[in-house]
Amino acid sequence: MTQQTVATTPIAGQKPGTSGLRKKTRVFMAPGYLENYVQAIFDGIGGVAGKTLVIGGDGRYFNETATGTILAMAAANGAARCIVGQGGLLSTPAASHLIRTRGADGGLILSASHNPGGPDADFGVKYNGPNGGPAPEAVTAAIHARTLDITEYHVFTGGAVALDRLGQARLGNMAVEVVDPVADYAALMEELFDFEAISALLRGGFRVRFDAMHAVTGPYAREILETRLGAPAGTVVNAVPDPTFGGGHPDPNPVWAADLMARMQAEDAPDFGAASDGDGDRNMILGRNCYVGPSDSLAVLADRAHLAPGYAGGLAGVARSMPTSAAADRVAEARGMACYETPTGWKFFGNLLDAGRVTLCGEESAGTGSAHVREKDGLWAVLLWLNILAVSGKSVAGLMTDHWARYGRNYYSRHDYEGVDSAVAEAIMADLEARLDDLPGAQAAGLTVARADVFSYHDPVDGSVATAQGLRVFFEGGARVVLRLSGTGTEGATLRLYLERLETDAGALHQDPQAALAPVIAATEALTGIAARTGRRAPDVMT
Repeated sequence: MTQQTVATTPIAGQKPGTSGLRKKTRVFMAPGYLENYVQAIFDGIGGVAGKTLVIGGDGRYFNETATGTILAMAAANGAARCIVGQGGLLSTPAASHLIRTRGADGGLILSASHNPGGPDADFGVKYNGPNGGPAPEAVTAAIHARTLDITEYHVFTGGAVALDRLGQARLGNMAVEVVDPVADYAALMEELFDFEAISALLRGGFRVRFDAMHAVTGPYAREILETRLGAPAGTVVNAVPDPTFGGGHPDPNPVWAADLMARMQAEDAPDFGAASDGDGDRNMILGRNCYVGPSDSLAVLADRAHLAPGYAGGLAGVARSMPTSAAADRVAEARGMACYETPTGWKFFGNLLDAGRVTLCGEESAGTGSAHVREKDGLWAVLLWLNILAVSGKSVAGLMTDHWARYGRNYYSRHDYEGVDSAVAEAIMADLEARLDDLPGAQAAGLTVARADVFSYHDPVDGSVATAQGLRVFFEGGARVVLRLSGTGTEGATLRLYLERLETDAGALHQDPQAALAPVIAATEALTGIAARTGRRAPDVMT
């Protein structure tokens, strides 16, 4: 076999986060950078000799070239087989599904999620384990350790695979299978959802607009919504994956999906709107003049998932990240099922899903998923919403009104203060943490503190402990604020506030969320002095 062993040295900054390694695209394109990190992955997981890997990405700039490099390295490192999406494409949930159904030993997913793409934008690589989910901390720690002492990488130089051709090929001694990136995933969706009911809804004039944001979900949504479910051509917009995501920011939120927001507020708006992100794992849900926040979406899905065939037997439980609102908790309590509060990071859900303790999980940053894969799944969430709408016969706004009338409304918002001086941000957190034990019973802007703590998580499956996950202050009556700090460094820090207040008065369920949260916002300022200490009159971002 023709291959090359290339001497290399450790490259600073190759430390994977919860979503793998993300850097500027030009950093990954630098000679040896991608190769150095991929070899560290292979070495960190104990080698890939004789193993089967799934490889694919979201189609951003450098995706296809990087896919070819990884295939060549897998061949040189003795992998037995690689399964790769045609054109190097695979959405993150589709990659997770392939790893699981093909019994692969793991996979490499090329994506920087919802970050922009292009030569001057972002690129990323992450390793998913044999369960199809993000690598646990022990594995990412081993990969990082290998980046610190790596001396060489191996690459096959005897040819390449034509990624545009479906079928079997060989790269030296390694088998390569180029697969339709959509087919297996679409078949799974047909197993989970009542496609006949959804098709009937669409035939009855129910109109849908899905914005793929020039990202990887476009081909998936076209195949499922337009071809298999019969939605009119053009239902899926911005459907062709583009290396720069059309020059936009593929993050499904009201800011970056402003065109969809405007369309759903127009006089002739469709009945249902949705969007997904760069690699297909996040979602945004809309009705006519009705935006559904991620926390509320998780709660509605937990309440009504049984209307879809794949969940007709009920849910084992539901899990949410700690900053996500407690709306799902109220559903779980009413339905008598388990509810778990985890740190931020999908890998924490993976343990619960693998152990059969939960079926549904979600986070405030627009990710929702279930036991069908080990990643969040944007299009899956859209289809579950459509299934619920088809069976219930209600509109999106009608479902939300019914939900709030039954469970109350957890008003919720995230306020981000970006680029705060690191010393100031750290002092705000430290000062509040030092007073947590003294806060219960204290008055703050008319609210009474019930309890306060630093969130820690004891994993009920493997016994691991995650500490220092954020500061929480709970107020009497069901309100709370969570404070988390990220990105401390020379360019400042981001101070994130997650604000929540429960409203059970049916006569007050339709006021503006920021107005509803005004007492919590005022109480948080009274406790922290953020405005005075940072000089900011308002947060930089409110979601």
